[in-house]
Amino acid sequence: MAMPEKGVLLQRLFGVLAGLVLAVMVAVPAVAQVQRGVMEIEDQPGFVPDEADEVLAGPFERQLVFFRTTEAPGTIIIHTSERFLYLVEGNNRAMRYGIGVGREGFQWSGLLQISRKQEWPDWRPPPEMIQRQPYLPRFMAGGPGNPMGARALYLGTTIYRIHGTNQPQTIGHAVSSGCFRLVNNDVVDLYERVPVGTKVIVRHAAKL
Repeated sequence: MAMPEKGVLLQRLFGVLAGLVLAVMVAVPAVAQVQRGVMEIEDQPGFVPDEADEVLAGPFERQLVFFRTTEAPGTIIIHTSERFLYLVEGNNRAMRYGIGVGREGFQWSGLLQISRKQEWPDWRPPPEMIQRQPYLPRFMAGGPGNPMGARALYLGTTIYRIHGTNQPQTIGHAVSSGCFRLVNNDVVDLYERVPVGTKVIVRHAAKL
């Protein structure tokens, strides 16, 4: 059987390469869409995660870390850009929690105090959230499927809270309307450690 000419072989090779390039061009946008989908997750009232999903590993796992600050022990310091909440313990140590933060346009900084604490809080989406997501319920009683999670720490007289979540996969992402969310095990731990009146510092810029 005669061997194909060199020109035919080159033609076939270019055809294969062109097919590979086209496949990559198609696949890259698809991956980007998946990544954007993770970052744009909306609240899912009624969804109850598995217990295994609420166990964090790696940097977002609750852990004692070195943390240099002049703030008094018991102070909460939130770094939105890092996706971490620190509870100062003194001696250059802090308990660090992985958090979800406000999406772009909903991040903020300031100095507040915890004004109220609530176990298994009810959820009343503010009008601004309902305007963006009209399908949301106007009220939802506290419970495992509630987007507020197991505990809530209310920040001053604002609409913002540190609270649990029924979507543990959002920890480490910018997905909320300005609140700070923790997995339920972590928010319960924090809730037990801090009293009403606790100083809360929210920093949007990265920690120096």
